[in-house]
Amino acid sequence: MPGQPLRLRTGVRFDVLDVPAEAGTEALRRLAPGSPVALRGDRMELLLAAGSAEEVPGVLDWLEWGAVTLDLRLLGAGDTVEAPPPPAGAVMSGRAGAVQGAAVWLRPPGPGRGVEALLPAMPAVGRGGSAPDLVRLLDTVAAQCHRVRLRRSCAGPAVSGRNQPLAFS
Repeated sequence: MPGQPLRLRTGVRFDVLDVPAEAGTEALRRLAPGSPVALRGDRMELLLAAGSAEEVPGVLDWLEWGAVTLDLRLLGAGDTVEAPPPPAGAVMSGRAGAVQGAAVWLRPPGPGRGVEALLPAMPAVGRGGSAPDLVRLLDTVAAQCHRVRLRRSCAGPAVSGRNQPLAFS
């Protein structure tokens, strides 16, 4: 329908890992240069290989992040995500003209080519050496999500003059 945002079904060609933008910025180093990444307000949407959303909880447990509360969401089979509008022209102009809260491509997918080979995947999938390693990406994202949470809890209001919740005495 005209005026309605395009919804993309996840779990078919890609899954989505939704993290705080502050945590996702560090993860960009673990992605292939052509890996699509969207920015939606203060959240970053990292595209993963299809089926990865099912693997993530087990990988986080294996990495010993399973018991830690992390601000990340997974979109896999049966979910949908709002597609950012295609970038205007060859060069992105940032967030100019974007509707508040609407997603924008931070790294748009390349025109006319599949990006599946560039998406982070489990090494056992046998996609050769070209795909970024999902395990390393998740370890980076989990550590950054945890740092963001600690930073935000430390920046909270002081309670009875004790504003160092992580200090030892």
